[in-house]
Amino acid sequence: MEESWDFEFLSRMVDNLVSFLSEFVDDWLANDMRVTVFKILFTWLIISLVAIHFAWKMYGNTVNDMYYRQGTGGQNGGAPDTAPHLSGWESAAGDAMKTHRE
Repeated sequence: MEESWDFEFLSRMVDNLVSFLSEFVDDWLANDMRVTVFKILFTWLIISLVAIHFAWKMYGNTVNDMYYRQGTGGQNGGAPDTAPHLSGWESAAGDAMKTHRE
């Protein structure tokens, strides 16, 4: 019983895909302004993605090294360690750490 449902579902999906693709090809071949705008935007998207890919290929290690700074600190470089004379919870103004009193 489930096999017929799966086959029916797949058959509908394939039919919808074929229908969409045939309409897309018909619109693509038409010399319509809408299609021209789509072609321009699609070309711009592809060129941008290719440019990003090549830029990352050339400068990716540099960006990665700037992001993952070397030295002590938390993950990814983290915040710098506090000065040794100040507690991590004290402010730079020298206010003592506040405690909770019941």
